[in-house]
Amino acid sequence: MNKVYVVADNILSPLGKDTSANLSSLKNRQSGIRLQHSGISDKPFYASLLDSGSKSGHPSFTAFENIVLASVKDAMQNHEDDFPDPRTGFILSSTKGNISIIEKEPVHAGTWSRVGLSESAGRMAEYLGIVSEPVVVSHACISGLLAMITGMRMIQSGMYDQVIVTGADLITAFIFSGFQSFQAISPEPCKPFDADRDGITLGEAAATVILSGNKTDDSILLSGGSVSNDANHISGPSRTGEELFLAIRNSMKQAGVKAAGIDLISAHGTATRYNDDMEAKAIHLAGMSSVPLNSLKGYYGHTLGAAGLVESIISLHSLKENLLFPTLGFSSPGTEMPVNVIKELRTAKLGKCLKTASGFGGCNAAIILENLN
Repeated sequence: MNKVYVVADNILSPLGKDTSANLSSLKNRQSGIRLQHSGISDKPFYASLLDSGSKSGHPSFTAFENIVLASVKDAMQNHEDDFPDPRTGFILSSTKGNISIIEKEPVHAGTWSRVGLSESAGRMAEYLGIVSEPVVVSHACISGLLAMITGMRMIQSGMYDQVIVTGADLITAFIFSGFQSFQAISPEPCKPFDADRDGITLGEAAATVILSGNKTDDSILLSGGSVSNDANHISGPSRTGEELFLAIRNSMKQAGVKAAGIDLISAHGTATRYNDDMEAKAIHLAGMSSVPLNSLKGYYGHTLGAAGLVESIISLHSLKENLLFPTLGFSSPGTEMPVNVIKELRTAKLGKCLKTASGFGGCNAAIILENLN
């Protein structure tokens, strides 16, 4: 089976417009989370939101589409291959895309068709010179990881030589009120895996990886990926963690990796009571309770369709730089099963990373990233 590598990447977030800037911010323990005063909510709330300049760009595209395009173009500039090529795939990951249109414009304005992610993906692919038919992955909060797994399988099957995988979401009143209705939003910056955690913090970002069947000098191997569903509840995760464990086990089997070979776990870590407990139980079942683990939600908030991509990119650069990033907001262990949450920035010899994600509807995903250098 063809091997698949991550050969270029970009993160566009409140911490910077490229991956390098984001890494610098994380090394300085800077968070994009701020107290916000905006029309999204009647009351001030904590979130990591992009400034208006980051959302501007080509006038014929929406703010959502402009941040995707900016992220993809930066990643493409960091990769040598030509892109007007039928052997290049394009995958868009998002939970809500242009949902803000229904908040701002009447039905008869003729713009509601843009809410459909397939139309949005088609417009962006054409602008970027992608000639293959774009694919949309919208599967709650595992969308980013599922998009990477889908791109990996496309290359492994011989369908494409390389695949551009991009994801983004912007926080709107619709999205904020939805999470608020679940009483899931913390009144403070989130505290993943902490004893006092009380909910998520939302965030905005776009992120892109370019996957290829051809290895470059500093590429990272995407060696395994799997998904599962626990069918527990429309919004509440499994209480046992067995189903996320199934995705972890299958991804590790695909990669040919044992628990002892994992050096870092990049958890979903939303800072809700049930999610963090479920993840801790799944990691315990996988025999990796002692493996260094972080959640990046304290830097970015929960970026929804971009989360899996943003956190995978930081993780692969952690492997390249042998650097363990701490979990902002964590101070005291607070999960039923103990996990080894990273508290301070430190170096360590890193070879392989497990990245996990879970989402509404009981969906779970896991991938394995490997540093070959």
